[in-house]
Amino acid sequence: MNAAVVHAYDAPPRYGSFETPVAGEGETLLKVSAAGLHPIVRALANGTHYGSTGVLPFVPGVDGVGHTADGRRVFFGSARPLSGTFAELAVARSEMCAALPDGLEDAAAAALGNPGMSSWVALTARARFVAGESVLILGATGVAGQLSVQIARRLGAKRIVAAGRNPAALASLQKLGADAVISLEQERAALTAAFRDALAGGVDVVLDYLWGAPAEALLAAISQKGLQHKTARIRYIEIGESAGKTVSLAGATLRSAGLELMGSGFGSASMEQIYSALKEFFAEAAKSPFAIDVKTAPLRDVEQVWVAPERGTRVVFLP
Repeated sequence: MNAAVVHAYDAPPRYGSFETPVAGEGETLLKVSAAGLHPIVRALANGTHYGSTGVLPFVPGVDGVGHTADGRRVFFGSARPLSGTFAELAVARSEMCAALPDGLEDAAAAALGNPGMSSWVALTARARFVAGESVLILGATGVAGQLSVQIARRLGAKRIVAAGRNPAALASLQKLGADAVISLEQERAALTAAFRDALAGGVDVVLDYLWGAPAEALLAAISQKGLQHKTARIRYIEIGESAGKTVSLAGATLRSAGLELMGSGFGSASMEQIYSALKEFFAEAAKSPFAIDVKTAPLRDVEQVWVAPERGTRVVFLP
């Protein structure tokens, strides 16, 4: 079959032939119609993600939209570490196939699934978010961040604070549901002060797509001084690390504040939780579309598209 194939971690995938997967017990063979180029796909393809196997060559792609032999249209996650979704055919475990509602096109579903799931799972499964709580989103100008603003609003957030770098996207976030925005393009002291002002208005949940230096500034703002203060509970959910893989965290930050630090991703959330969240999310998307900028490209162009900038856009490959 034709597929995008990773031959080396330091080079983009190349379009070519790859062994056709065969469905085993409990698995379904799907004809792929659309697959999204998500940050996790890039990280797995360059060997930097914790899920990388170190085995080459392989087909990238973690999820997609496909059609079963009996004509069902599903969103699915790849079941094979070396045979992903950037191919004409892919295999998924039956429980990792979610029927798609009518009214949601293949390319839209492929673009929405991964970034939408990230914040839907983080809020519902990890943070146990309830309507009326307030959310601060760190990294809100990316595709996943912009979706998280919309998702938090639909789940009933009382107040949403959005922080990001892209000035144009930051200016548009209030139209998507943000009540306040914070630019990350400022000095550390000023950024920490801006976060402290936002926290004073009440924040119950933090969704962090960045980690690194922006997270350190926010954690410094959460940290308290003195012995007489009353601390509020803040569930801090680490989702991504596009600004850095590590942070420096003083132990006093944890002792002085009502901070609960946890992650959300494959492993910290079960596949059952993830696919339950996906079904809820897709039902919501079919009922009322989410705003997302989608760019489609034929899979044969994967090598050129892979190295092209895609800021604020989610690329979807069409086999």
